[in-house]
Amino acid sequence: MSATETPPEEAQQKRARDHWDQAADWTWGVLRRIHLGTRKPGNWLQLFHFAVVGGSGYVVNLIVFTLLTGPAEINHLLAAIGAFAVAVSNNFLLNRHWTFRHQGAKEAHAGFQAARFFTVSLVGLAVNLLVLELLVTSAGLPELLSQAIAVLVATPVNFIGNKLWTFDR
Repeated sequence: MSATETPPEEAQQKRARDHWDQAADWTWGVLRRIHLGTRKPGNWLQLFHFAVVGGSGYVVNLIVFTLLTGPAEINHLLAAIGAFAVAVSNNFLLNRHWTFRHQGAKEAHAGFQAARFFTVSLVGLAVNLLVLELLVTSAGLPELLSQAIAVLVATPVNFIGNKLWTFDR
């Protein structure tokens, strides 16, 4: 090895530092955007619209679940998946045409946005399930109260993901 060559271990450490620096820069950029976004009243209105749409999706989910488990006599797990699919579709359409319409949501490709919306929804679902499980098993709270809290915790995750990624210009 010549005097100007970097040893392989040092080169690997530099690549690892570069990777972490990039990840930290990206994370800081997202957090900065969120912080600056909280200063704009229009974003709070969007969050309100998003919550209204989410509430309607919750009602749609329960109605579809009830119809599938009752008259259709479908297994509750399959019914839950079907209800989630209908509610996510409802929420996507309402958010695209009402909540995020002013940031160009209707001009972008619907299929591309739908894939992103579903991805964000799955992340939100994971947050919801994690909080729900922690509240029920660790805190000993009742299931319905735990679900209500878990939905509230997951709502900002869904909103930020959809605002900054799904419906971003």
